[in-house]
Amino acid sequence: MHHIMNFNWWAILVVTLIQFFLGALWYSLLFAKSWMALTGHTKGDKPTGIVFAMSSSFIGGLILSFILAHVIYWSGANTVHRGLFVGFICWLGFMAAPLFAETNYEKRPYKLFAINSGYWLVSMLISGVVLACWR
Repeated sequence: MHHIMNFNWWAILVVTLIQFFLGALWYSLLFAKSWMALTGHTKGDKPTGIVFAMSSSFIGGLILSFILAHVIYWSGANTVHRGLFVGFICWLGFMAAPLFAETNYEKRPYKLFAINSGYWLVSMLISGVVLACWR
């Protein structure tokens, strides 16, 4: 675990914030109407538990960033292209594959899969690049 001392903790925090704000942009502006329709939300719904949801989103992003920093370190990725590659394969194996299966089991629309997995793809690509290059 001595490699943890080699992590750029600022990069991990910045990547977490990028994921958090990208999610806010993704689900409130870019795909708000589609996402709300597909998940049964209606405009004007008063959100309950929003503080807990946002807190868990930030903490989950922090954990994800910390784990991705491990994968970046172990892979030796230190360029934009390698960061993109690690971000992509982590997205494909750890996000897209389980989300696709979940979509099929829960009989959810593939459009919802596209919105959710699209967010994670962009997030993981950005995160991979930042963590690989900002040492």
